[in-house]
Amino acid sequence: MKVINLLKNMKFGDNNPHAEPLYVDRQGRAILFMLKPGQSIREHNAPSSPFFVMVLKGKGIFAGGDGVEHTCEPNSLLVFDAGEQHTIRATDELVFVGFLHGAPGAQK
Repeated sequence: MKVINLLKNMKFGDNNPHAEPLYVDRQGRAILFMLKPGQSIREHNAPSSPFFVMVLKGKGIFAGGDGVEHTCEPNSLLVFDAGEQHTIRATDELVFVGFLHGAPGAQK
């Protein structure tokens, strides 16, 4: 078993969001994202995996493939389908963890 404290040693980028891989293997990835207020992640997608998001701290605006914006706070779970375009914008200091299936090039 591995235990990872999600809110310990957080790092925020001065100009851009910061993403910290917490765990990566062939089966999947867990990535911690940290955004300062006003920072955003441009429209993109995960072509070969659904993207599961759990908001841990702060507040942000998330939009999926339909373009509808949702303000999400801690304890919100978001599910984006594989290949679904999505954007993220922090309104407060925003921290969330994202989970994906598989990791291209990852070791066993």
